[in-house]
Amino acid sequence: MAEYKTRQVGALNTLDYRVYFEKNGVPVSPFHDIPLCANEEKTIFNMIVEIPRWTNAKLEISKEDAFNPIKQDTKKGKLRFVRNCFPHKGYIWNYGALPQTWEDPNQKHPETKARGDNDPIDVIEIGEQVATVGQIKQVKVLGVMALLDEEETDWKVIAIDVNDPLAPKLNDIEDVEKHLPGLIRATNEWFRIYKIPDGKPENVFAFSGEAKNKKYATDVIWETHEAWKGLINGSSDKKDISAANVSVEESPYKVAHDDAACTSIPAENVQAAAPIDASIDKWFFISAHSL
Repeated sequence: MAEYKTRQVGALNTLDYRVYFEKNGVPVSPFHDIPLCANEEKTIFNMIVEIPRWTNAKLEISKEDAFNPIKQDTKKGKLRFVRNCFPHKGYIWNYGALPQTWEDPNQKHPETKARGDNDPIDVIEIGEQVATVGQIKQVKVLGVMALLDEEETDWKVIAIDVNDPLAPKLNDIEDVEKHLPGLIRATNEWFRIYKIPDGKPENVFAFSGEAKNKKYATDVIWETHEAWKGLINGSSDKKDISAANVSVEESPYKVAHDDAACTSIPAENVQAAAPIDASIDKWFFISAHSL
């Protein structure tokens, strides 16, 4: 993945912050142009890191902007940060998405009974390295949890960087508890409570919060990849999603390198991160009776 580079525009913690991706100097979409698989056997996947572990800014691939840069999510015009719910500091793993996947909002999953959340599928990477925004990791899948967020299926794939020292020992979901005891339980708790400080109810999971195994997770990934194919070839209603790409041959949304969509992407303009409000570092103690 060395041929892919990031192009930062603006300062982290501002509304103008963007991280674009490029290949040989040409803008590419991390949603559509970066391949899902990292090896010929299709057992290793590429993960786009949106949020490094221990940080609070809610960064995500922008579905609506041309070439889908990473930007900070907003609500009512204000930047969004996750709160620190004791003992968790920010995001407790590297958080990101698998390219060339889409959780189709037009389809209900037969087991969760809820529609897709209209995003690329989410990944939590549990290795020891603290990643960087826009890093492309090669990961192996270990399992998946199904968050039901506002009546939508929001899959959370559990994976580990193939270069992590523990990677050879982690091959399925039961290995996580064996070698990283407490992490699955902490992950379940984090997703259940992280919106409570903002006045929202506790989140709920399908399957009573159980983490499904590697095979189940891999099947879900391939289902979302097939859904993405429908999105990118024009057979599914993409609504506000930008499907501009430079590499998907069968896509009606493919553009040439000299197309205005490419040439209009701003030049790199790296700026130091803006300060964040001190309240972002506050601990919130969620009492046992609210869990």
